[in-house]
Amino acid sequence: MPESVEIPAPVSTATARAPRAHAGAPAVPAAPLTCSAAPTLRSSATQRPLRKPHEFSCAIGILTITAEARAEFGYLRDTLGLTPGNLSRHLTVLEEAGLVQVDKGYHGRRPRTWVRITGPGRAALAAELATLTELVRHHNGSAAEQPGPA
Repeated sequence: MPESVEIPAPVSTATARAPRAHAGAPAVPAAPLTCSAAPTLRSSATQRPLRKPHEFSCAIGILTITAEARAEFGYLRDTLGLTPGNLSRHLTVLEEAGLVQVDKGYHGRRPRTWVRITGPGRAALAAELATLTELVRHHNGSAAEQPGPA
């Protein structure tokens, strides 16, 4: 099992935004994901983060997207349904934790911000996915043990 690395809790509530197309960016899902600012819950038995099923952590979304390829700020904003300020704050927290690297530059004359995952970010993502996999396995096991309707 991967070493336990804490992913920072979400920092603010996001509002859903309509996605915009970006040249060269992968297609944005029809319904963008929305991130929740609810605090991370912890299991008293495992002390691992637990989340409500309907919540999606912005940090996990950012790490998952950047684990595939370097991502442009606008693509992350639209895909996760965040305002620019909310995404900027999430990126600051993740960068301070050493989980992502933020690079600023230009594409032609237009300023751009690109985000990529770091080694510790990959470890944190792997640990979080292992925890979620364990929760699913536990849920599926306890659901099979439940008696059906009489």
